[in-house]
Amino acid sequence: MKKIGFLSFGHWSPGPHSETRSAADFLRQSIDLAVAAEELGVDGAYFRVHHFARQAASPFPLLAAIGARTSKIEIGTGVIDMRYENPLYMVEDSGAADLISGGRLQLGISRGSPEQVIDGWRYFGYSPAEGETDADMARRHTEVYLKLLEGEGFAQPNPRPMFANPPGLLRLEPHSPGLRERIWWGSGSNATSVWAAKLGMNLQSSTLKDDETGEPLHVQQRKQIEAYREAWKEAGHTREPRVSVSRSIFALTTDLDRAYFGRDRHSRDQVGMIDENTRAIFGRSYAAEPDELVRELREDEAVEAADTLLLTIPNQLGVDYNAHVLENILKHVAPELGWR
Repeated sequence: MKKIGFLSFGHWSPGPHSETRSAADFLRQSIDLAVAAEELGVDGAYFRVHHFARQAASPFPLLAAIGARTSKIEIGTGVIDMRYENPLYMVEDSGAADLISGGRLQLGISRGSPEQVIDGWRYFGYSPAEGETDADMARRHTEVYLKLLEGEGFAQPNPRPMFANPPGLLRLEPHSPGLRERIWWGSGSNATSVWAAKLGMNLQSSTLKDDETGEPLHVQQRKQIEAYREAWKEAGHTREPRVSVSRSIFALTTDLDRAYFGRDRHSRDQVGMIDENTRAIFGRSYAAEPDELVRELREDEAVEAADTLLLTIPNQLGVDYNAHVLENILKHVAPELGWR
């Protein structure tokens, strides 16, 4: 059995072939798609976060709105770039969104990826400390955020406050119990997956990873998952961790499906430089008739190893078509693979 969610990059553009021609279109359609996905039996609605781009950005208003319109579906991110985040403000925003949803947030956070502008986090008021890299800064922000989510008081109260305080040191409010255990780290390497395990975060492994061995992506990811789970065990955590992988998977059941994605039938992993120092491997897309998809996915070692699968969706094709994409997987593929 697997949890199956969708992952939207939240693209929008005013082009004639786009169903999401504005940020307002994207936001409203995302809420509608989450509602439709819940009705279909999809387990999660997840969103990417990219700054300075015509894509999903500020996640918490959207997550809270989805939480208010749904009742069962998990609501998350994949991922929030922690180089841009004020950890204290984020504790308040994520706590509020989680309470609105009734404890359904599954927040993916990470160091982030190359952005639209040079050192975009500097415009947000953040700079690495002396001797730090921007990745170090993201991990520092993360550790502060995780600590504050525990809900322990740390701030000295004013002896003459405007409103009466509870006794002792004060914490940030609203506090959402349990959210600390629903934080995921988007890991692009084996080393950061081990670091995430030690801190008690769940693991998100996407369709892109540092090319550390030259093997196919799904093999490298399976080894990454194994390293993560071993580190989790060694850290002595008592709960069972969760692991997700992301894939682009399209069951071709209509002529429209074939027109959109038939060209991806022979997709393969690709290798390239994500920045001047990092060689990365990009995962293939899966597009075929359902029987063939089932055969191909049985050979994906990372999908087999994960408990959660996030399906990347073409959000600019509109709510109805994306609901059809998700229904195809739930109806024609998941049962044959024992995911349902």
